[in-house]
Amino acid sequence: MCGIAGIFHTEGMKPVDPARVRAMCEAIAHRGPDGEGVWTAPGLGLGHRRLAIIDLAGSPQPMASADGAAMLVFNGEIYNYRELRRELAAAGAQFRTDGDSEVILAAWQRWGVACLPRLHGMFAFALYDLRQRTLLLARDRFGVKPLFTATLADGSVIFGSELKALLAHPSLRREIDPLAVEDYLAWGYVPDHRAILKGVEKLPAGHYRLLRHDRAPAPPVRWWDIAFAERERGSEADLGVHLLHHLREAVGSRMEADVPLGAFLSGGVDSSSVVALMAEASSAPVTTCSIGFDVAALDETGHAEAVARRFGTRHHADVVGADDYGLIDRLADMFDEPFADASALPTFRVCELARRHVTVALSGDGADEAFAGYRRQVFHHSEERIRALAPAGVRRALFGTLGALYPALPRAPRPLRAKATLLGLARDGDESYARALAVTREEQRQALYSPDFLRLRGEYRAEQPFVETMRRADARSGLDRAQYADLAFYLPGDILTKVDRTSMAVGLEAREPLLDHRLVEFAARLPEAMRVRRGTGKFLMKQVMRRSLPDDILFRPKMGFVTPIAQWLRGPLAGEARAIADSATLGRTGWFDAAVLHRLAAEHVAGAADNSRLLWQLVMLDRSLAKLL
Repeated sequence: MCGIAGIFHTEGMKPVDPARVRAMCEAIAHRGPDGEGVWTAPGLGLGHRRLAIIDLAGSPQPMASADGAAMLVFNGEIYNYRELRRELAAAGAQFRTDGDSEVILAAWQRWGVACLPRLHGMFAFALYDLRQRTLLLARDRFGVKPLFTATLADGSVIFGSELKALLAHPSLRREIDPLAVEDYLAWGYVPDHRAILKGVEKLPAGHYRLLRHDRAPAPPVRWWDIAFAERERGSEADLGVHLLHHLREAVGSRMEADVPLGAFLSGGVDSSSVVALMAEASSAPVTTCSIGFDVAALDETGHAEAVARRFGTRHHADVVGADDYGLIDRLADMFDEPFADASALPTFRVCELARRHVTVALSGDGADEAFAGYRRQVFHHSEERIRALAPAGVRRALFGTLGALYPALPRAPRPLRAKATLLGLARDGDESYARALAVTREEQRQALYSPDFLRLRGEYRAEQPFVETMRRADARSGLDRAQYADLAFYLPGDILTKVDRTSMAVGLEAREPLLDHRLVEFAARLPEAMRVRRGTGKFLMKQVMRRSLPDDILFRPKMGFVTPIAQWLRGPLAGEARAIADSATLGRTGWFDAAVLHRLAAEHVAGAADNSRLLWQLVMLDRSLAKLL
C-alpha cells in the first residue's frame, strides 16, 4: 500500500523537474512512510511513497521492468501475483524481486491493457512504456484505491493518490465546482464522477487511460463492470457450498503479508464472518480491533468481544469519547474534499488502534452492497413488487394523492412514517431509490441555496447521475439495479474513500476480502430469494455463516458506525452549529441563504428538530473550503 504521483506532458516531451514530483509525493508521505523514489525522463516524472507489505527490502519504486523498457509506480496489492508470476516465467519473463509490482510490468509487456482483467486485487498504478512512449493509468474494479488527475493549461496531466498531491503543483487552479457542492449536499461526499475543484477528475473504478506525448489526453476506458443479468441455478445447499468456497478463497488470499496482519471487528455480520474465516485459516490467534462509544445506545463493543472470545483472538478495543469532535480539522485534512459521513471519525480511531498492533487489517466492507444487506435495498425490493402490480399512471394517481394527503410524521414510529413510502411508490423505481439514498433531498437543498447558486446549478440535480447509473446496469430487476448503483456509485464515493483515507492517514493497509470480484460476481448471479428473504438481506450469506457464528450476531438489527453527532451539535458543538450561518468561508461564496442556516441551527440546538446531518455537512464543507481556497 502506497501513494503515487506524477506529471506527463502530452504536448512535446519537455523535461520534468524532479523536485516538483517530489513535492507532490511529500504531500502524501503518510501513505508511504517506509520509502520514497522519483524517476524522470523527457516528458515524464513518476513519484512513489512506499508502505512495505510484501518483499520488504526487494521492491523499491519507481520500478523498471527487467529489460528497462517500462517503469511503474503502484498503489495496492495483487493477490494472485504468484500464479501470474509462474505463468509469465514459463513464457520467458525474468524476475529480480519477490513482490507483485514487477509482475504488473511483465504482465503489461506480455498482454498490454488485456493484463488488467488478469490482476486480482486492489490497485491504482501508472506504467510508462519507453518504447511506445505511452502512460497507462489504471484503477481496480471497485475503486478500492483512488487516483486523481488534472490536465493543466500547458497540456500536462498530473496525477496522484489524493487530491493533496495535485494541490502541491503550483499550476493547479483552485476553483470550486458548484455542481460538486450540489452533489456533496445530496450525498454527503463528492462522487467519483466529479471532484470539488474544476478541472480535477477521478479515474473511475474499473477504467484505464492511455496517454501519449503527441495527442490530447484520452478519456477513460472501461475495462470491467459487474453484471446482474444471469442467475445461478441450484438448491440453497448447493449455492451455499459455492458461496462458502468463494468466501474462504477471498479471505485466504488476503492473509498474505510479510508484516503483522489483523482485522477490524465491529461484532456485525460482515466483520465477524471475516474474523471467523481468518481464524479457520490461521494456525495462530487472529489480532482483532474494535471501537466503541461512550454513548451506550451506539456502542457495539460487547458483540465484538463475544466474537473475539468465540475465536480466541488477540482483541484490542477503544472508545470514542464525547470530546472526539476535536478531530474535525484533522478529518478535513485527510479527505481534502468535503466528506460528511460521520462514521469516518470512529473509522479513523479504529485504524489508529489497529496500527498500534498490525500493519494490515482486513475489513468487512462490501458485503452489504454485494448481498443486499442494506435496509433500503430490502425496502426497495418490496416496493418494486408493488410497482409491478399497477401501471405507472395508476400508481402516480393513487399513491401520489395518498402521499400528498398523508401527514409528515418524522418522530413517529417507523411503520407510521408512510408519507415518503407513498410518494416513492408514485415514482419510477430508480428515481425513488435515488431519492431515498440522498441524505439531503432536492427540496431541502432548493430551500438552502441562494438565488445566485440556483443559477449556477441550472437544470442539474445530484440524483440524475445516480439514476443514470441504475439504468445502465446489466440487470433483471429493481433490486439488481439498486445493488449495481450501490456498488458503482455509493461504494467508491463513500465507503471506500472513508476507509482509504482514514487507514492511510496512519500508514495502515486495509483490505476488503468481501470485495473479491469473483465473490461479488457470484453474489450478483444469486436468485433474489437467496439475497432477500422474509424482509431481511444477505440471506444466503447468513445461512452459510451459521456454521461459525451464533444467530444473535447474524440476525440482530444492523447498526453500523453511528456517531453521536446530533448530541454533539446540541452540546459541545452547539456553538459550531450556530456559527455556521455566519461563517466567513461559506458567506464569501454567496451560495446559501443565511436566514435558512440560522433557522436550521436554532431548531436543532433547541431540540425542535434533528438537523444534525445537514449541519454536519455544512460544518465539514466550511472546513474543507477554508483549506482549499
